Amino acid sequence: MMAKTQITLETEMQRRARQRANDLGVSLAEYFRRLLARDLARPETAAHVDRIFDLGASGGSDIASHKDSMIAEAFRSTRRKPPRR
Repeated sequence: MMAKTQITLETEMQRRARQRANDLGVSLAEYFRRLLARDLARPETAAHVDRIFDLGASGGSDIASHKDSMIAEAFRSTRRKPPRR
């Protein structure tokens, strides 16, 4: 059984999708069905948070202890200095 779905595309995206479907020798609807089927067939990939730890050496810095002063220093460095008289 099929269900009808309506989508809205930017004109250029629709033009390119129609061209791609034409290149493949299928209708625009079939092209979308194939894209969805391929995307939905992929296994879900879970992000492993532990992959972001131990990526490099901190050089002994302690950002947690000095974050307030670091933020203040960064803020001061971006402020415009008043013109000298």
